[in-house]
Amino acid sequence: MEIWFSENHTDDVKLSIRVDRQLYSVQSDYQRIDVFDSKEFGRVLTLDGYVMMTERDEFVFHEMLVHVPMAVHPNVKKVLIIGGGDGGVVRELYHYPEIESIDLVEIDSMLVEVSKEYFPKISCRMDDPRLNIHCADALRFMRSKENEYDLIIVDSTDPFGPGEILFTKELYGSCYKALTEDGIMIHHNESPFYQEEAAWCQRIHKRVSDIFEESQVYQAHIPTYPSGHWLFGFASKKYHPLNDLAPEKWNMRGIRTRYYTTRLHQGAFALPAYVEEMLREVEEF
Repeated sequence: MEIWFSENHTDDVKLSIRVDRQLYSVQSDYQRIDVFDSKEFGRVLTLDGYVMMTERDEFVFHEMLVHVPMAVHPNVKKVLIIGGGDGGVVRELYHYPEIESIDLVEIDSMLVEVSKEYFPKISCRMDDPRLNIHCADALRFMRSKENEYDLIIVDSTDPFGPGEILFTKELYGSCYKALTEDGIMIHHNESPFYQEEAAWCQRIHKRVSDIFEESQVYQAHIPTYPSGHWLFGFASKKYHPLNDLAPEKWNMRGIRTRYYTTRLHQGAFALPAYVEEMLREVEEF
């Protein structure tokens, strides 16, 4: 008998992955966590029935969250990760010895433990001595933070359930306050292709651009995310993601990546015409 996991992307479109077996399922205090094993994508993590990552394509998401800002900011010492309990962002940050401390704020401690057990290649750097894991609400954690972080990465779930608060003006304003005078915030902007997702892209971009001096959107191809076309946001008090990119300096590090390159970095900010138009609609108000 064949077993399939299906996620609705719209009322008329869904992604289906044939799974060999379900490895784990639990209802935590915040969400339902499931782990499946599949032939095509390896292990698959879903939260409340939505694909969060797969072993096959997670590297795209995590590399584009981390290496884009790290190739721009010349002196990152202190990092805050909001969400990110799977450990993928920490794994990529491990490549940067100049980072002195990393605070990871994940509300669901069970997600951290599940990732360590079932996704060891992704959570392999969660023992980094620079890492401090806080199982807490991100907004409460940040209320006392001011001028503290050089880089904030919002590695949130989609804007529903416990992750919805991570897409609010309050969260982005708290990030602005918590950043140093030249700090960078990276967040994801959902997919621009389907109508409902596109509306979220506009809301997020509007909220961030109203707060930060610099707000740019970039893209990547992630096969298991809705439409496969995914957007990220680069927001900063000072730096521009292209004008301040230092490709020679980053390339000299010799970091081995599977998706990110400094050439791709430059191309990722060249958005399709329909996405540019969609973003301009909210920038004008």
